[in-house]
Amino acid sequence: MKQLLLVFLGGGAGSVLRFLFGKFLNNPQTGIPLGTFAANILGSLLIGLILGWAAKNETISEHTLLLLATGFCGGFTTFSTFAYENHVFLKNGDFSLFAIYTLASFVIGFLMVFLGIFLVKLF
Repeated sequence: MKQLLLVFLGGGAGSVLRFLFGKFLNNPQTGIPLGTFAANILGSLLIGLILGWAAKNETISEHTLLLLATGFCGGFTTFSTFAYENHVFLKNGDFSLFAIYTLASFVIGFLMVFLGIFLVKLF
């Protein structure tokens, strides 16, 4: 039960922060979802840092990982919103934005996970 509560609390905090990112960064006039993009990229970096730190130091408890990695990062990042935004791009015929957003999200997201792990190894 404690594990579920930790994931719930972390996920709730991450979801609220992602909502705020979308509210303040998404631009309805251009249709570019900068809030979702920023949350997914920052979340990728955070999970790289968290899991890299856990692997390097073995000082982070399972409960802390559930709160931060599974809960917070899981709630903060969003594949479903990303998928829906891409659906909207395709529906509106914005094939260039679809391609740029999809490729940038995947490539930069993966790079941020690797960067997080790399940064932890440096220090």
